[in-house]
Amino acid sequence: MIKRVLLAVVLLGVVLGGVFTFHFYKVFFVKNTAFETPTKEVFIPSENTQVAAYDTISKAVKRIDLFQQAASRKGYNPIPGRFVLDFGMNNNEMVNRLRSENKPLKLTFNNQKTLMHLVGYVSDKIEADSTAMMEAFLAPEFLDNNGFTNENVFSICLPNSYEFFWNTSAIQFRNRMLLEYNRFWNSNREEARKKLKLTRTEVVSLAAIVQLESFRINERPKVAGVYLNRLRKRMRLQADPTVIYALKRRANDFDMDIRRVLYVDLKINSPYNTYRNRGVPPGPITMPDVSAIDAVLFSEKHNFLYFVADPSRAGYHLFATNLTDHNKNKKRYTSWLRQKNIYR
Repeated sequence: MIKRVLLAVVLLGVVLGGVFTFHFYKVFFVKNTAFETPTKEVFIPSENTQVAAYDTISKAVKRIDLFQQAASRKGYNPIPGRFVLDFGMNNNEMVNRLRSENKPLKLTFNNQKTLMHLVGYVSDKIEADSTAMMEAFLAPEFLDNNGFTNENVFSICLPNSYEFFWNTSAIQFRNRMLLEYNRFWNSNREEARKKLKLTRTEVVSLAAIVQLESFRINERPKVAGVYLNRLRKRMRLQADPTVIYALKRRANDFDMDIRRVLYVDLKINSPYNTYRNRGVPPGPITMPDVSAIDAVLFSEKHNFLYFVADPSRAGYHLFATNLTDHNKNKKRYTSWLRQKNIYR
């Protein structure tokens, strides 16, 4: 009888041990992904992280109850970020990934029209929303401490490819832009800037005009030279893109399609209208490429003061040192427009 009891106890122990072992194996080592793609991104927010994490993870796993058991036993405390899970992962692997491998993402931007456009674009890529980013850039303390204004702070956002964590905050994004901006101004660029007697933001603002005037990168140093010659002579820049920007700013619609500048438009009362105001506009009218900024800093040295589109070479311009020659070039261009029924 005693032997039977002992045997029964041993068998029960074996069964219970087997059940425990099987459950342990199922909790930690059986694949538990619910997606069929090679990988799946999991975004865990910075607010309400604990609850939001399990809500998000539940969409990526077959058995959230088993995942939670594994997470509890491993002492998993959710952290915010972007995590990439692989197809066929088990709970043990997923917990290890989620607790330590916040993956950065590559963020590339260029040719953004305004700071508002930039933060709108970036807010689709990272956790911070556009309103918070605008507030961060325009914070009076930040502007005062770094010598910027509402109009020219957009200058610090240089087009490039950057790595950011998805859970980057608005202030962290702004500070990263300032850091990259300061790095951009190396000794060579600073030396060139000082020779021009322009501030950093003035260089960027002038570069924005150069970029919109010429989409040919190899011509930009020549165009920049024209504007710098005008500045030296205290002539108005008289750049059509600044008038277009002023019109859009007045309408509060920077996506307007303005193809021609009319004579009446040249009279618009705006600090950005370089037909009325001398010097560089108070801020950039677009986000200039690095090539446009360097075109200003290392411009072509010449005596040209005027330019107009060249009808024989798309995207290029005809340059002149005096108004008489400029008017001849302008007549040539307008004649071409009439032939093409573009201008009447």
